[in-house]
Amino acid sequence: MPERGCSRLPTIIPVVHVKLIDPSAFTPPYDRSLAAALAAEGAEVELITSEFTYGPVPEPEGYEVSLDFYRRISPRARRFSKALQHFPEMRRLRRRLENAPDPMVTHYQWLTMPRFDHRLISKRRPRLMTAHYILPPGPNGKQAAAAKRVFGAMDAVIAHSKGGASRLVEEVGLPEERVRVIPHGAFDYLTRLPEEAPLPPELADSGAEAPVILFFGLLRPYKGIDVLIRAAGQLAADADRDGPAPELWIVGNPRMDLTELVERSRKLKVKVRWLPRFIEDQEIPAIMRRADVVVLPYLDGEQSGVLYTGIAFGKAMVVSDVGGIGEVAREHGLARTVEPGDVDQLAAELSALVLGDRAAAAREELETRCRVAAEGPFAWAAVAGQTIALYEELLGRRSGS
Repeated sequence: MPERGCSRLPTIIPVVHVKLIDPSAFTPPYDRSLAAALAAEGAEVELITSEFTYGPVPEPEGYEVSLDFYRRISPRARRFSKALQHFPEMRRLRRRLENAPDPMVTHYQWLTMPRFDHRLISKRRPRLMTAHYILPPGPNGKQAAAAKRVFGAMDAVIAHSKGGASRLVEEVGLPEERVRVIPHGAFDYLTRLPEEAPLPPELADSGAEAPVILFFGLLRPYKGIDVLIRAAGQLAADADRDGPAPELWIVGNPRMDLTELVERSRKLKVKVRWLPRFIEDQEIPAIMRRADVVVLPYLDGEQSGVLYTGIAFGKAMVVSDVGGIGEVAREHGLARTVEPGDVDQLAAELSALVLGDRAAAAREELETRCRVAAEGPFAWAAVAGQTIALYEELLGRRSGS
Protein backbone atom coordinates (compact mmCIF):
# COMPACT_ATOMS: atom_id res chain seq x y z
CA MET A 1 0.00 0.00 0.00
CA PRO A 2 1.45 3.41 -0.89
CA GLU A 3 2.24 5.88 1.90
CA ARG A 4 -0.41 8.46 2.74
CA GLY A 5 0.03 11.56 0.64
CA CYS A 6 1.81 9.72 -2.19
CA SER A 7 0.04 9.32 -5.50
CA ARG A 8 -0.20 5.88 -7.08
CA LEU A 9 1.79 5.60 -10.31
CA PRO A 10 -0.42 4.87 -13.33
CA THR A 11 -0.31 1.35 -14.66
CA ILE A 12 1.47 1.29 -18.00
CA ILE A 13 -0.04 -1.21 -20.37
CA PRO A 14 2.54 -2.22 -23.00
CA VAL A 15 1.59 -1.87 -26.63
CA VAL A 16 0.80 -5.20 -28.24
CA HIS A 17 2.87 -5.81 -31.37
CA VAL A 18 0.82 -7.78 -33.90
CA LYS A 19 2.18 -9.48 -36.99
CA LEU A 20 -0.62 -10.33 -39.41
CA ILE A 21 0.62 -12.83 -41.98
CA ASP A 22 -0.87 -13.62 -45.39
CA PRO A 23 2.05 -14.57 -47.66
CA SER A 24 0.05 -14.92 -50.90
CA ALA A 25 -2.31 -11.98 -50.27
CA PHE A 26 -5.32 -14.28 -50.44
CA THR A 27 -7.65 -11.86 -48.62
CA PRO A 28 -6.37 -8.26 -48.81
CA PRO A 29 -9.72 -6.61 -47.92
CA TYR A 30 -10.00 -8.67 -44.73
CA ASP A 31 -6.31 -8.40 -43.83
CA ARG A 32 -6.25 -4.63 -44.25
CA SER A 33 -9.61 -3.97 -42.59
CA LEU A 34 -8.55 -5.98 -39.54
CA ALA A 35 -5.12 -4.32 -39.45
CA ALA A 36 -6.67 -0.84 -39.53
CA ALA A 37 -9.18 -1.73 -36.83
CA LEU A 38 -6.51 -3.22 -34.54
CA ALA A 39 -4.34 -0.14 -35.02
CA ALA A 40 -7.28 2.10 -34.18
CA GLU A 41 -7.63 0.19 -30.89
CA GLY A 42 -4.00 0.89 -29.97
CA ALA A 43 -2.10 -2.13 -31.29
CA GLU A 44 1.10 -1.76 -33.27
CA VAL A 45 0.37 -3.76 -36.42
CA GLU A 46 2.51 -5.01 -39.27
CA LEU A 47 0.87 -6.83 -42.18
CA ILE A 48 3.37 -9.22 -43.75
CA THR A 49 2.20 -10.22 -47.20
CA SER A 50 2.96 -9.93 -50.92
CA GLU A 51 1.87 -7.61 -53.68
CA PHE A 52 -1.74 -8.18 -54.74
CA THR A 53 -1.41 -8.72 -58.48
CA TYR A 54 -4.98 -8.05 -59.63
CA GLY A 55 -5.46 -4.42 -58.74
CA PRO A 56 -5.29 -1.72 -56.04
CA VAL A 57 -5.87 -2.57 -52.38
CA PRO A 58 -6.95 -0.35 -49.46
CA GLU A 59 -4.24 2.05 -48.34
CA PRO A 60 -2.84 1.29 -44.86
CA GLU A 61 -4.42 3.30 -42.06
CA GLY A 62 -2.25 3.36 -38.96
CA TYR A 63 -0.36 0.14 -39.66
CA GLU A 64 2.73 -0.97 -41.56
CA VAL A 65 2.79 -3.20 -44.64
CA SER A 66 5.81 -5.35 -45.46
CA LEU A 67 5.78 -6.97 -48.89
CA ASP A 68 8.22 -9.68 -47.87
CA PHE A 69 7.07 -12.48 -50.16
CA TYR A 70 7.62 -13.17 -53.88
CA ARG A 71 9.21 -9.79 -54.58
CA ARG A 72 11.48 -11.07 -57.32
CA ILE A 73 8.79 -12.90 -59.27
CA SER A 74 6.72 -11.21 -61.96
CA PRO A 75 2.94 -11.38 -61.43
CA ARG A 76 2.55 -13.66 -64.47
CA ALA A 77 5.12 -16.15 -63.21
CA ARG A 78 4.10 -16.15 -59.56
CA ARG A 79 1.54 -18.93 -59.81
CA PHE A 80 4.08 -21.38 -61.22
CA SER A 81 7.38 -20.44 -59.61
CA LYS A 82 6.69 -18.89 -56.21
CA ALA A 83 7.59 -22.13 -54.43
CA LEU A 84 11.22 -21.41 -55.32
CA GLN A 85 11.12 -18.34 -53.10
CA HIS A 86 8.44 -19.41 -50.66
CA PHE A 87 10.43 -21.75 -48.41
CA PRO A 88 13.52 -19.50 -48.02
CA GLU A 89 11.21 -16.56 -47.29
CA MET A 90 9.23 -18.52 -44.70
CA ARG A 91 12.50 -19.39 -42.96
CA ARG A 92 13.61 -15.76 -43.11
CA LEU A 93 10.27 -14.68 -41.63
CA ARG A 94 10.67 -17.21 -38.81
CA ARG A 95 14.07 -15.76 -37.88
CA ARG A 96 12.70 -12.22 -37.95
CA LEU A 97 9.72 -13.05 -35.77
CA GLU A 98 11.86 -14.80 -33.21
CA ASN A 99 13.92 -11.61 -32.79
CA ALA A 100 10.95 -9.18 -32.63
CA PRO A 101 10.21 -7.17 -29.46
CA ASP A 102 7.79 -8.19 -26.71
CA PRO A 103 4.86 -8.33 -26.23
CA MET A 104 4.17 -9.79 -29.67
CA VAL A 105 1.43 -11.91 -31.22
CA THR A 106 1.81 -13.74 -34.53
CA HIS A 107 -1.56 -13.96 -36.26
CA TYR A 108 -1.69 -16.04 -39.43
CA GLN A 109 -4.50 -15.44 -41.90
CA TRP A 110 -3.40 -18.03 -44.42
CA LEU A 111 -0.53 -20.40 -45.03
CA THR A 112 0.31 -20.68 -48.72
CA MET A 113 1.44 -24.30 -48.52
CA PRO A 114 -0.08 -25.52 -45.26
CA ARG A 115 1.16 -29.08 -45.71
CA PHE A 116 4.72 -27.78 -45.23
CA ASP A 117 4.31 -24.32 -43.72
CA HIS A 118 3.12 -25.48 -40.31
CA ARG A 119 6.67 -26.80 -39.81
CA LEU A 120 8.25 -23.51 -40.88
CA ILE A 121 6.33 -21.05 -38.74
CA SER A 122 8.07 -19.31 -35.84
CA LYS A 123 8.32 -21.16 -32.54
CA ARG A 124 7.70 -17.82 -30.85
CA ARG A 125 4.42 -17.82 -28.94
CA PRO A 126 1.67 -16.88 -28.78
CA ARG A 127 0.61 -17.63 -32.33
CA LEU A 128 -2.90 -17.97 -33.68
CA MET A 129 -4.73 -18.39 -36.96
CA THR A 130 -8.02 -17.33 -38.46
CA ALA A 131 -9.82 -20.31 -40.00
CA HIS A 132 -11.15 -18.71 -43.18
CA TYR A 133 -11.76 -22.22 -44.52
CA ILE A 134 -11.78 -25.36 -42.41
CA LEU A 135 -12.69 -28.54 -44.27
CA PRO A 136 -14.80 -29.65 -47.24
CA PRO A 137 -18.18 -31.24 -46.49
CA GLY A 138 -17.85 -34.83 -45.27
CA PRO A 139 -14.05 -34.77 -44.98
CA ASN A 140 -12.07 -37.99 -44.95
CA GLY A 141 -9.54 -38.89 -42.29
CA LYS A 142 -6.60 -37.64 -44.31
CA GLN A 143 -8.14 -34.20 -44.76
CA ALA A 144 -9.03 -33.93 -41.06
CA ALA A 145 -5.52 -34.98 -40.05
CA ALA A 146 -3.96 -32.39 -42.36
CA ALA A 147 -6.18 -29.66 -40.90
CA LYS A 148 -5.24 -30.72 -37.37
CA ARG A 149 -1.53 -30.45 -38.14
CA VAL A 150 -2.00 -26.85 -39.27
CA PHE A 151 -4.55 -25.58 -36.77
CA GLY A 152 -3.08 -27.70 -33.98
CA ALA A 153 0.21 -25.80 -34.27
CA MET A 154 -1.57 -22.67 -32.98
CA ASP A 155 -2.27 -21.47 -29.45
CA ALA A 156 -5.72 -20.33 -30.59
CA VAL A 157 -7.83 -20.55 -33.73
CA ILE A 158 -10.49 -17.99 -34.63
CA ALA A 159 -13.67 -19.15 -36.36
CA HIS A 160 -16.15 -16.67 -37.78
CA SER A 161 -19.20 -18.72 -36.80
CA LYS A 162 -20.38 -21.12 -34.10
CA GLY A 163 -20.69 -23.84 -36.71
CA GLY A 164 -17.10 -23.27 -37.80
CA ALA A 165 -15.97 -23.49 -34.18
CA SER A 166 -17.85 -26.77 -33.75
CA ARG A 167 -16.16 -28.23 -36.83
CA LEU A 168 -12.74 -27.27 -35.50
CA VAL A 169 -13.49 -29.15 -32.28
CA GLU A 170 -15.51 -32.10 -33.55
CA GLU A 171 -14.02 -32.77 -37.00
CA VAL A 172 -10.51 -31.36 -36.74
CA GLY A 173 -10.06 -32.44 -33.12
CA LEU A 174 -8.87 -29.19 -31.50
CA PRO A 175 -9.34 -28.67 -27.75
CA GLU A 176 -12.41 -26.53 -27.18
CA GLU A 177 -10.47 -23.98 -25.13
CA ARG A 178 -8.27 -23.16 -28.12
CA VAL A 179 -11.17 -22.18 -30.38
CA ARG A 180 -12.84 -18.76 -30.31
CA VAL A 181 -15.68 -17.25 -32.32
CA ILE A 182 -15.00 -13.71 -33.54
CA PRO A 183 -17.22 -12.35 -36.35
CA HIS A 184 -16.04 -11.28 -39.78
CA GLY A 185 -16.39 -7.53 -40.23
CA ALA A 186 -18.54 -5.82 -42.85
CA PHE A 187 -16.49 -4.29 -45.68
CA ASP A 188 -17.75 -0.80 -45.00
CA TYR A 189 -14.58 0.86 -46.36
CA LEU A 190 -16.11 0.27 -49.80
CA THR A 191 -19.02 2.56 -48.91
CA ARG A 192 -16.75 5.57 -48.35
CA LEU A 193 -14.10 5.41 -51.04
CA PRO A 194 -12.69 8.83 -51.99
CA GLU A 195 -13.43 8.07 -55.65
CA GLU A 196 -16.04 5.79 -57.21
CA ALA A 197 -16.24 4.64 -60.80
CA PRO A 198 -19.51 4.68 -62.74
CA LEU A 199 -21.19 1.46 -63.79
CA PRO A 200 -19.10 -0.40 -66.37
CA PRO A 201 -20.42 -0.03 -69.96
CA GLU A 202 -21.52 -3.68 -69.99
CA LEU A 203 -24.00 -2.90 -67.20
CA ALA A 204 -24.76 0.79 -67.64
CA ASP A 205 -27.61 0.51 -70.14
CA SER A 206 -29.87 -1.64 -67.97
CA GLY A 207 -33.39 -0.32 -67.79
CA ALA A 208 -34.32 1.63 -64.68
CA GLU A 209 -37.45 -0.49 -64.31
CA ALA A 210 -35.76 -3.88 -64.38
CA PRO A 211 -34.91 -5.35 -60.95
CA VAL A 212 -31.30 -6.52 -60.84
CA ILE A 213 -30.15 -9.77 -59.23
CA LEU A 214 -26.39 -9.67 -58.68
CA PHE A 215 -23.97 -12.56 -58.42
CA PHE A 216 -20.60 -11.06 -57.49
CA GLY A 217 -17.14 -12.48 -56.77
CA LEU A 218 -14.73 -15.06 -58.12
CA LEU A 219 -16.47 -17.35 -60.59
CA ARG A 220 -15.73 -20.88 -59.37
CA PRO A 221 -17.57 -24.20 -59.78
CA TYR A 222 -18.57 -24.44 -56.10
CA LYS A 223 -20.31 -21.06 -56.27
CA GLY A 224 -23.42 -22.65 -57.85
CA ILE A 225 -23.64 -20.43 -60.93
CA ASP A 226 -25.23 -23.25 -62.92
CA VAL A 227 -27.94 -23.55 -60.23
CA LEU A 228 -28.52 -19.81 -60.43
CA ILE A 229 -28.94 -19.88 -64.22
CA ARG A 230 -31.52 -22.65 -63.96
CA ALA A 231 -33.37 -20.69 -61.28
CA ALA A 232 -33.29 -17.58 -63.48
CA GLY A 233 -35.09 -19.56 -66.17
CA GLN A 234 -38.03 -20.01 -63.78
CA LEU A 235 -38.17 -16.28 -63.04
CA ALA A 236 -39.21 -15.52 -66.59
CA ALA A 237 -42.59 -17.24 -66.12
CA ASP A 238 -43.19 -15.39 -62.85
CA ALA A 239 -42.28 -12.07 -64.47
CA ASP A 240 -44.99 -12.48 -67.09
CA ARG A 241 -47.54 -12.41 -64.27
CA ASP A 242 -46.00 -10.21 -61.59
CA GLY A 243 -44.04 -7.40 -63.19
CA PRO A 244 -41.06 -6.51 -65.38
CA ALA A 245 -38.55 -9.29 -65.92
CA PRO A 246 -35.47 -8.96 -63.72
CA GLU A 247 -31.94 -8.94 -65.04
CA LEU A 248 -29.27 -11.28 -63.75
CA TRP A 249 -25.76 -9.86 -63.50
CA ILE A 250 -22.86 -12.28 -63.12
CA VAL A 251 -19.81 -10.22 -62.26
CA GLY A 252 -16.32 -11.33 -61.25
CA ASN A 253 -13.00 -12.84 -62.15
CA PRO A 254 -13.47 -16.27 -63.80
CA ARG A 255 -11.63 -19.28 -62.40
CA MET A 256 -13.53 -21.76 -64.56
CA ASP A 257 -14.61 -22.30 -68.16
CA LEU A 258 -17.77 -20.24 -68.72
CA THR A 259 -18.51 -21.29 -72.32
CA GLU A 260 -21.40 -23.65 -71.57
CA LEU A 261 -22.93 -21.42 -68.90
CA VAL A 262 -22.87 -18.36 -71.16
CA GLU A 263 -24.47 -20.33 -73.97
CA ARG A 264 -27.24 -21.59 -71.68
CA SER A 265 -27.87 -18.12 -70.34
CA ARG A 266 -28.45 -16.78 -73.86
CA LYS A 267 -31.46 -19.06 -74.23
CA LEU A 268 -33.26 -17.64 -71.20
CA LYS A 269 -36.05 -15.10 -71.40
CA VAL A 270 -34.43 -13.32 -68.46
CA LYS A 271 -31.57 -11.10 -69.61
CA VAL A 272 -28.20 -12.22 -68.25
CA ARG A 273 -25.30 -9.78 -68.32
CA TRP A 274 -21.80 -11.18 -67.88
CA LEU A 275 -18.84 -9.14 -66.70
CA PRO A 276 -16.14 -11.82 -66.35
CA ARG A 277 -13.09 -9.90 -65.14
CA PHE A 278 -11.47 -8.62 -61.98
CA ILE A 279 -13.50 -5.78 -60.47
CA GLU A 280 -11.50 -3.04 -58.76
CA ASP A 281 -12.69 -1.53 -55.50
CA GLN A 282 -13.69 1.75 -57.16
CA GLU A 283 -16.14 -0.12 -59.39
CA ILE A 284 -17.88 -2.04 -56.60
CA PRO A 285 -20.08 0.71 -55.08
CA ALA A 286 -21.96 1.52 -58.30
CA ILE A 287 -22.56 -2.18 -58.99
CA MET A 288 -23.74 -2.89 -55.45
CA ARG A 289 -26.00 0.14 -55.26
CA ARG A 290 -27.70 -0.69 -58.55
CA ALA A 291 -28.43 -4.27 -57.46
CA ASP A 292 -31.80 -4.98 -55.87
CA VAL A 293 -30.78 -8.41 -54.58
CA VAL A 294 -27.38 -10.04 -54.04
CA VAL A 295 -27.35 -13.82 -54.41
CA LEU A 296 -24.86 -16.37 -53.08
CA PRO A 297 -26.05 -19.77 -54.39
CA TYR A 298 -22.94 -21.58 -53.12
CA LEU A 299 -22.69 -25.36 -52.93
CA ASP A 300 -19.97 -25.16 -50.27
CA GLY A 301 -18.21 -22.51 -48.23
CA GLU A 302 -17.50 -21.30 -44.74
CA GLN A 303 -17.53 -17.52 -45.24
CA SER A 304 -17.64 -15.08 -48.13
CA GLY A 305 -16.37 -11.54 -48.52
CA VAL A 306 -19.36 -10.95 -50.80
CA LEU A 307 -21.71 -11.56 -47.87
CA TYR A 308 -19.95 -8.87 -45.82
CA THR A 309 -19.88 -6.50 -48.78
CA GLY A 310 -23.64 -6.95 -49.12
CA ILE A 311 -24.07 -6.31 -45.40
CA ALA A 312 -22.01 -3.12 -45.65
CA PHE A 313 -24.16 -1.81 -48.52
CA GLY A 314 -27.40 -2.85 -46.82
CA LYS A 315 -28.52 -5.19 -49.61
CA ALA A 316 -31.30 -7.75 -49.60
CA MET A 317 -29.70 -11.15 -50.11
CA VAL A 318 -30.48 -14.77 -50.84
CA VAL A 319 -27.77 -17.19 -49.68
CA SER A 320 -27.24 -20.93 -49.56
CA ASP A 321 -27.38 -22.45 -46.11
CA VAL A 322 -23.73 -23.49 -46.06
CA GLY A 323 -21.13 -23.01 -43.33
CA GLY A 324 -21.05 -19.72 -41.52
CA ILE A 325 -22.86 -18.01 -44.40
CA GLY A 326 -26.18 -19.62 -43.56
CA GLU A 327 -25.58 -19.23 -39.83
CA VAL A 328 -25.02 -15.48 -40.11
CA ALA A 329 -28.12 -15.10 -42.29
CA ARG A 330 -30.35 -17.01 -39.88
CA GLU A 331 -28.98 -15.59 -36.63
CA HIS A 332 -29.35 -11.97 -37.73
CA GLY A 333 -32.27 -12.39 -40.14
CA LEU A 334 -30.41 -10.44 -42.81
CA ALA A 335 -30.84 -12.78 -45.79
CA ARG A 336 -33.19 -15.45 -47.10
CA THR A 337 -31.62 -18.92 -46.97
CA VAL A 338 -32.03 -21.82 -49.40
CA GLU A 339 -30.71 -25.35 -49.47
CA PRO A 340 -27.58 -25.59 -51.64
CA GLY A 341 -28.39 -26.82 -55.13
CA ASP A 342 -32.18 -26.42 -54.75
CA VAL A 343 -33.19 -24.66 -57.98
CA ASP A 344 -36.91 -24.37 -57.14
CA GLN A 345 -36.31 -22.88 -53.70
CA LEU A 346 -33.76 -20.42 -55.04
CA ALA A 347 -36.14 -19.30 -57.79
CA ALA A 348 -38.98 -18.87 -55.29
CA GLU A 349 -36.95 -16.72 -52.89
CA LEU A 350 -35.57 -14.54 -55.67
CA SER A 351 -39.04 -14.13 -57.11
CA ALA A 352 -40.37 -13.02 -53.73
CA LEU A 353 -37.75 -10.25 -53.58
CA VAL A 354 -37.93 -8.89 -57.13
CA LEU A 355 -41.47 -9.55 -58.39
CA GLY A 356 -44.91 -8.60 -57.17
CA ASP A 357 -46.36 -5.91 -54.92
CA ARG A 358 -44.69 -7.19 -51.74
CA ALA A 359 -41.16 -7.44 -53.12
CA ALA A 360 -40.07 -3.91 -52.21
CA ALA A 361 -41.24 -4.27 -48.60
CA ALA A 362 -39.53 -7.66 -48.31
CA ARG A 363 -36.27 -6.17 -49.55
CA GLU A 364 -36.54 -3.19 -47.22
CA GLU A 365 -36.85 -5.47 -44.19
CA LEU A 366 -33.65 -7.32 -45.09
CA GLU A 367 -31.85 -4.07 -45.94
CA THR A 368 -32.65 -2.63 -42.51
CA ARG A 369 -31.33 -5.72 -40.75
CA CYS A 370 -28.11 -5.54 -42.75
CA ARG A 371 -27.55 -1.94 -41.75
CA VAL A 372 -28.13 -2.76 -38.08
CA ALA A 373 -25.71 -5.70 -38.28
CA ALA A 374 -23.05 -3.62 -40.05
CA GLU A 375 -23.10 -1.07 -37.23
CA GLY A 376 -23.29 -3.69 -34.48
CA PRO A 377 -21.74 -7.18 -34.36
CA PHE A 378 -20.01 -6.81 -37.74
CA ALA A 379 -18.48 -3.39 -37.07
CA TRP A 380 -14.68 -3.60 -37.26
CA ALA A 381 -14.27 -1.82 -33.91
CA ALA A 382 -16.20 -4.66 -32.27
CA VAL A 383 -14.17 -7.27 -34.15
CA ALA A 384 -10.89 -5.61 -33.17
CA GLY A 385 -11.92 -5.33 -29.53
CA GLN A 386 -12.62 -9.05 -29.31
CA THR A 387 -9.41 -9.89 -31.15
CA ILE A 388 -7.24 -7.75 -28.88
CA ALA A 389 -8.90 -9.32 -25.83
CA LEU A 390 -7.82 -12.71 -27.17
CA TYR A 391 -4.27 -11.45 -27.78
CA GLU A 392 -4.07 -10.16 -24.21
CA GLU A 393 -5.39 -13.44 -22.84
CA LEU A 394 -2.78 -15.39 -24.75
CA LEU A 395 0.00 -13.04 -23.67
CA GLY A 396 -1.14 -13.27 -20.07
CA ARG A 397 -1.31 -17.03 -20.27
CA ARG A 398 2.22 -17.11 -21.64
CA SER A 399 3.63 -14.86 -18.91
CA GLY A 400 1.72 -16.69 -16.20
CA SER A 401 -0.16 -13.59 -15.01
